Amino acid sequence: MSTAADTKTTAAEAEAVRADGARTAAPAPEPAPVREAAPERDPAPVEETAPVEETAPVGETAPVGETAPVPEPAPSAAAPDPARAPAGPAALRALARWLRAAALRSAAILALLAVWEAAPRLGLVDSTFLPPVSEVAAAWWELAGNGQLAEHTRASLVRSFGGFGIAVVVAVPLGLLIGWYRPVAVLLGPLLEVFRNTAALALLPVFVLLLGIGETSKVSIVVYACVWPILLNTISAVGNADPTLVRLARSMDLSTPRLFQKVILPASVPAIFTGIRLAGAVSILVLVAAEMIGAKAGLGYLINASQFNFAIPEMYAGIVTISAIGVAFNQLLVSVERRLSLWRVPA
Repeated sequence: MSTAADTKTTAAEAEAVRADGARTAAPAPEPAPVREAAPERDPAPVEETAPVEETAPVGETAPVGETAPVPEPAPSAAAPDPARAPAGPAALRALARWLRAAALRSAAILALLAVWEAAPRLGLVDSTFLPPVSEVAAAWWELAGNGQLAEHTRASLVRSFGGFGIAVVVAVPLGLLIGWYRPVAVLLGPLLEVFRNTAALALLPVFVLLLGIGETSKVSIVVYACVWPILLNTISAVGNADPTLVRLARSMDLSTPRLFQKVILPASVPAIFTGIRLAGAVSILVLVAAEMIGAKAGLGYLINASQFNFAIPEMYAGIVTISAIGVAFNQLLVSVERRLSLWRVPA
């Protein structure tokens, strides 16, 4: 019994040994080829996010009613910048406006000159007593060329401006004094009424008799004629000063000089210059009449001598010169008035 069992065991072991040998002799299977790894790709760029607006600190609130500023649109190539636009059309428009205004202001004078030129040539008036304006212009140019016009004009301006200046220096302070102090106005009022109604040319013989026919009488008659417009307008200007402003200045304890400087004088400037402009015109007109008596130079003498010599174009040339001087002098006074009245609000 034991022998048979041992035989079976020996056979089983032999079979197991053969199986192990077969496994050892069989070739090992080849490993599968390893795939190459794909090259690493760069990571996609992360999109930048809009910057986060800073919030107001805790406890502070944004101001009510304010909105975020709207960004200005970029300038378009089709729309030109007005600042860079050519200035030619604007300059032409300004020149056209100036020419139109100048033509409007000078239309009446041009019409007068046209009538003056046409009337003698058409036989409407006698050209002997009213020559055409072209002949007057030729005579004026001749007088200017030989120096006579400059000599006579210089003599007249010295007399006229001298008397006018003296009248301004005397009449303005006296008018302020009479207008401000009532006792002085009561004392001098009747005397002023007497002389203001006496024409300056009516007193010309008196000035000639008392002062002679020299320069003194001519300058004195100009002073007398110029004093009254300036004096009367100054008195009226001081009397018509705004009483509210005067009371307000007194309530601020302003002294009398400061009251005159800050209230009375500024309020009186327009009326005072009205009188000064009237006096400027009177100074030339009265002087021409004074120069016709006992003068050897001046525009009045030129007019009178031309009349006696029957040089009618020269006579009209002197008259035109006097008119031009009067217009220029008035414009000068208007410019000075505007300079001294910058505080006034334009209407």
